[in-house]
Amino acid sequence: MSAVDFQPACALGDLAEDTPHRVEIAGTPVAVVRTEGEVFAVNDICSHANVSLSEGEVDNCQIECWLHGSSFDLRTGKPSGPPATRPIPTYPVKIEGEGPAATVLVSLTQES
Repeated sequence: MSAVDFQPACALGDLAEDTPHRVEIAGTPVAVVRTEGEVFAVNDICSHANVSLSEGEVDNCQIECWLHGSSFDLRTGKPSGPPATRPIPTYPVKIEGEGPAATVLVSLTQES
């Protein structure tokens, strides 16, 4: 996939602040999160256990795995501490359009 291969994920209006939104792009589960005025996309599967991160909570630009409590930085994918030791993939995001109808586009080209 090239760096310009952005695919529609959802509408900006679909994203509630600090609430992960699960989408699937080309068979890859992705958690899209709107927090602190930005939109982030990370792989939706926890690197510690095969669990959906979009079922967890978002706080301070971190997404928390609901099962064991590991948190991952939405900007870098790095875990904040055990039990997770491996980062999760993060993906580039861009917004096209204005307001709630704007399209959130995600590229599965990893940033980290």
